[in-house]
Amino acid sequence: MKLWFSTIIAAFSLNVQAAPLALDKDLAYNLVESLTVEVGPRLAGSEADLRSVVWAEQHFKQLGFDKVWREPFDMLYWERGAASLRVGAPFNQALVLTALGGSVGTPFDGIAAQVVMFNTLDELIAADPAQVKDRIVFINHALEKDIRGGFYGQVVGGRARGAVEAAKLGAKALLIRSVGSSNNRFAHTGQMRYEEGVPRIPAAAISVPDAQQLSKILSRNPEVSLNLQMNNNLPGKVTSHNVIAEITGSKRPDEIVLISAHLDSWDEGTGALDDGAGVGIVMAAAALLKQEKPERTIRVVLFGNEEGGLIGARAYATRHHQELHKHVFASESDFGAGRIWRFDTGMGEQALNFARQVQQKLAPLGISMGPNTASGGPDVSILKAQGVPVATLMQDGTDYFDYHHTPNDTLDKIDPTALRQNLEAWLIMTRAIANSSVDLRQ
Repeated sequence: MKLWFSTIIAAFSLNVQAAPLALDKDLAYNLVESLTVEVGPRLAGSEADLRSVVWAEQHFKQLGFDKVWREPFDMLYWERGAASLRVGAPFNQALVLTALGGSVGTPFDGIAAQVVMFNTLDELIAADPAQVKDRIVFINHALEKDIRGGFYGQVVGGRARGAVEAAKLGAKALLIRSVGSSNNRFAHTGQMRYEEGVPRIPAAAISVPDAQQLSKILSRNPEVSLNLQMNNNLPGKVTSHNVIAEITGSKRPDEIVLISAHLDSWDEGTGALDDGAGVGIVMAAAALLKQEKPERTIRVVLFGNEEGGLIGARAYATRHHQELHKHVFASESDFGAGRIWRFDTGMGEQALNFARQVQQKLAPLGISMGPNTASGGPDVSILKAQGVPVATLMQDGTDYFDYHHTPNDTLDKIDPTALRQNLEAWLIMTRAIANSSVDLRQ
């Protein structure tokens, strides 16, 4: 497997050369266009994931970064296969679904069983096992829209832990209403989890319209059966990578200002919003700031396998544990391409005066001051837990979950004007921190 991947990388390196990119305010858009067109979807551990590593290295070098390198880590590779779901008599019809990441497949002839519906994961956990045994569990939990994407955390537990809780009660499979806010007939994928000692049952998401349809079917006939078929593969361990590049600081090179995104994406769309936009933003911000000779080192990290559970971020934290005290700041762009509207921090109390000065520089872009409770982003939260100060440039996520983890996550969903506003905000924040001597831990 590793030899095959190495051959693919070598071929891609020889045959695909990075096109020239202008160092201007459209650089972020041009980078995400290049990534999504030339590489496309980047499922962690896949051949395309490895091609994206080469793409990132080539573009970092072309943009003039002082250092460029990759850091490998091992991961379990999961591969999507064909999937189908049909409602039995008397309402014979197909429903739109997608396998959840990491799910096992069904037996060859599928799983045929009656359905039991719950409105939330908590309802399922509290259920009588007799309700669930030998049935397909359906969690019909709707996601509400919100500028912060704040309702996501209330719903996503059904995707992450639903199969475990259903299996504990004797279920044969799990279906969830997609963790998405669109009425388009696209199912939303995403990572799910198993637990040692609990049977591994298949898990899938159905689109929002199909969840509504199944709910109405069950209201008419609670005894209706479904037939679920999924052919996923779990080939075993492969190697993926974090890709890292630096602009060496002119005065304090040992002090690291880390800005980041994640390079992998789900395989349904082309990963333009999640997280191609973030990749373009942070690469462009550092490349443009190189011309200004920042005082602190700016390190760009493109994390691998964020979607599978922050695997690359955990590997980075482990590898760099002895130098995390040199990381004076970290932040991640991983919430699409909507306009930034708030500056949240996760710093020491004494550093908040400096943070307010940064916010004043951001204010002309329509960015207000937020609370001091920021995680910094999914991958960066691992660094925050080890004491690294962080900030989050909050993007407008009102429509983000219309596209998130679906086939509809494509380049045309990015507004170039909003992306330019993102880039400008990242330039202001990163410049201010890279050219300061403030200890953000205090």
